Amino acid sequence: MTAQDYLDAALDVARRAAATQLDAVHRAAAAIAETMAQERKFWAFGTGHSHTLVEEIWGRAGGFVDVHPILEPALMLHEGLEKSSRLERLPGLADELLALHGVGDGDALLVISNSGRNAVPVEIARGARERGATVIALTSLSHSRAVTSRTPGGERLFEVADIVIDNCGVPGDAIVPHQPYPIGPTSTVVGALLLQAMMCEVADELARRGVSVGIYESLNVGA
Repeated sequence: MTAQDYLDAALDVARRAAATQLDAVHRAAAAIAETMAQERKFWAFGTGHSHTLVEEIWGRAGGFVDVHPILEPALMLHEGLEKSSRLERLPGLADELLALHGVGDGDALLVISNSGRNAVPVEIARGARERGATVIALTSLSHSRAVTSRTPGGERLFEVADIVIDNCGVPGDAIVPHQPYPIGPTSTVVGALLLQAMMCEVADELARRGVSVGIYESLNVGA
């Protein structure tokens, strides 16, 4: 399979997501805009590779200043793949993260998990809702529905979120046939597309409300 095969397949997934997820993106943006207009906090969280999509909307040119990332080093990748994979399955850890960061009533929390099956993303979504926050999930519905939950309660992320954005990926994420396993995942590229669309909608909604927001300008333009 060639680079063109991946580009064609990934663009098909992106087009399907763009065609089917606009309503969910609009609803997520409205919830985030309401949170920001009320001067509450918009949080973003993901484990493993999903944490890269938190960084996609935080601390970058063209992005909002007022985004609050929950980036727990042990759940990211730079301390080891096995460590991250083990810890994202650990029940109870999410409650500690919610308490540590102070997620609360009136906030909005974006939780990113392709499979939506592991304990930490599911429990952080459920716990945030219990604290009065609006929870937005970015996940793969086809993947999540094809697997069982690894949480004690048996829920998957899409089942505990207020708003669900489907990245329209396939179970296993990779879409290009290869031996011994498929290659070419799409969750990151399509997820970034959907999240940037969401944040553009947030900016537009806040502008309509007359709410001023801080936007980062690139440090690498001009002199």
